[in-house]
Amino acid sequence: MGNRFRLIVNQVNLIQPEQPLPKLPVARAVWRPEPNLKVAATAWILAGGAHHTVLSRSLTPEHLENFADMAGMECLVIDHNTETSAFVKELRWNEMYYHLANGI
Repeated sequence: MGNRFRLIVNQVNLIQPEQPLPKLPVARAVWRPEPNLKVAATAWILAGGAHHTVLSRSLTPEHLENFADMAGMECLVIDHNTETSAFVKELRWNEMYYHLANGI
């Protein structure tokens, strides 16, 4: 994007793996993204999400939104209420906001 940083938050539900995962190099967590994989993946890609992710059981989306606000970053939350068409509109509105907030 060049003019700002964006924090993308996707709420997930941790699930018990069906089998042991001994060959995974680091993390051993399995999750289902909210609201479902199709919508979450679509929103993540539309937002320009990277392949790097972080999983926390301690932080809430509100914590991350507060951090983004303090750091002057855009924050997008993908959760059980996310609809693709509304998410696209949010991306467009955010683009306009950041242009206007920093002076065109």
